[in-house]
Amino acid sequence: MDIQLLRTFIEVSKTRHFGHAADNLYLTQSAVSFRIRQLETQLGTALFIRQRNNVRLTEAGERLFPYAETMLQTWQRAQHDVSAIQAASTQLTFGASPMLWELDGVSAWINQIGADHTDWLLRAESTPRQLLARHLIEKRIDAGLTSELPKLEGLQSHHLGNYQLQLVSHVAHLHLDKSDELPLIYLDWGTQFASAQSQIAQLQRPPVLHTQSCHLALNYLLTHGGIAFLPSLAIQQYLDSKRLHLVDKVQALTHPLHLIWLTNNDKSNLISQLIESNGQLYAG
Repeated sequence: MDIQLLRTFIEVSKTRHFGHAADNLYLTQSAVSFRIRQLETQLGTALFIRQRNNVRLTEAGERLFPYAETMLQTWQRAQHDVSAIQAASTQLTFGASPMLWELDGVSAWINQIGADHTDWLLRAESTPRQLLARHLIEKRIDAGLTSELPKLEGLQSHHLGNYQLQLVSHVAHLHLDKSDELPLIYLDWGTQFASAQSQIAQLQRPPVLHTQSCHLALNYLLTHGGIAFLPSLAIQQYLDSKRLHLVDKVQALTHPLHLIWLTNNDKSNLISQLIESNGQLYAG
């Protein structure tokens, strides 16, 4: 199927107007109409109900729309990947949970890699930690970032650094025994963190917010108040400005951050170069 037919179909679907779609696509209105007729002929069904100044999708058109968007996105990504291979001498794809990509230390690490390896093309994929091992095996990613090493044959790992998670609240000089009435915000850092927090009896209550987004947890705490374990780098400016406060006499929880990849990865030489030049990050 001609991808231009799908692109035209999507534009008409969004604008609900053949003329507006033509303007957006830099085509004549007759060319847009011709493409839609071609697509309808290929599918053997009408995709639009055509009325004056009122173009609506038929039931078949409604069903086609999400598939058309997916196919167009896949095609655009394929074009990007193919052109990227020609544009850069080296491509390295990382996978990590959205929470890890939010962290300032990881962002600075990626920026430094880009500065040190200007001929590399970097991709940063959002990969749930439960799928990290599978994506390595399926070669969707070359390397992953994780705080918990998966059990996987042939797995290689390098310790990039540690993150400190500190218990903070909007209440100054708060003792943990006096925190029972405060809303609990839970940043899901993984099973090791869950085990560590489960040892703190005063925090064993349903959280008002359970999230894997550091920014969301922090903003909720700043807006509504409460108590939460959050990464030290994310909260330092709020500690300095007295908008947040460390809970008295509670030790920070330390969690490692690892770079992982498979032994048989064809980018192993690049990963070795990466570790040699950018093998550590400051996570706080």
